[in-house]
Amino acid sequence: QFQGGVWSLSTVLCDALMTMDVMLCTASIFNLCAISVDRFIAVSIPLNYNRRQIDLRQLILISTTWIFAFAVASPVIFGLNNVPNRDPSLCQLEDDNYIVYSSICSFFIPCPVMLVLYCAMFQGLKRWEEARKAKLRGSIYGANRKLYHPSTFIEREQTGLEPEECNPYTRSEHPGDYVMNNGIQTVSYPHLKYPHPGHGRKRAKINGRERKAMRVLPVVVGAFLFCWTPFFVVHITRALCKSCTIPTQVTSTVTWLGYVNSALNPIIYTVFNAEFRNFFRKVLHLF
Repeated sequence: QFQGGVWSLSTVLCDALMTMDVMLCTASIFNLCAISVDRFIAVSIPLNYNRRQIDLRQLILISTTWIFAFAVASPVIFGLNNVPNRDPSLCQLEDDNYIVYSSICSFFIPCPVMLVLYCAMFQGLKRWEEARKAKLRGSIYGANRKLYHPSTFIEREQTGLEPEECNPYTRSEHPGDYVMNNGIQTVSYPHLKYPHPGHGRKRAKINGRERKAMRVLPVVVGAFLFCWTPFFVVHITRALCKSCTIPTQVTSTVTWLGYVNSALNPIIYTVFNAEFRNFFRKVLHLF
């Protein structure tokens, strides 16, 4: 613990605390990067393959996240912080080279990768939406051609039937073809089959849920970059520029700004995710 700004516990406990701090911070960044990889795969690979491999892929991504985070933070617990003439009254990272290394591995490499993946993901999603709309327009056009194509007259010529026998607006022998509805004569075509309306709504609902998830993720990533970029810039500047004077208040502010990011994510999901918001209201109602 700190007493008057002085570390009063052992250096071993300090190293364990520094290791945990670096590992958790790195894991949070790698976790966002893993989410971007998962979303990129979801857009780039067909949906059935995506659903079939989701459990294995998430297990691999989560395991890789924590393995890499521990690999970045482990040098501290393994004695990197035990430099000669170390001041036991200060609990901080002592090796400037490690500060640069950890900052690059934890932030300055995964963040550009994450942004590139999100840009590629949204470009792929845009192309997928355009292709889907083009296919839908083509399906509607094809259906209209089948409905209004004068095939009955061709069939009449081939079979030798009279025009009245092939006219769709004449009375049919099949029950239910010729219906009187409130005095208005209507014709039904039982041989024409239309897709069930529920299928279209279900597909649109699934696509809408995916689009909502895509809109939430940039907000989460933007909030993360806003909160953590000042911390890592100040952190790496202190290690590279020994002559630079950075006030203690600035260091404390950027550090707590990074910690505040953990409190922002529930708020972001509550505002932008209707399912999360409804569940949150139910929980509050129970209590």
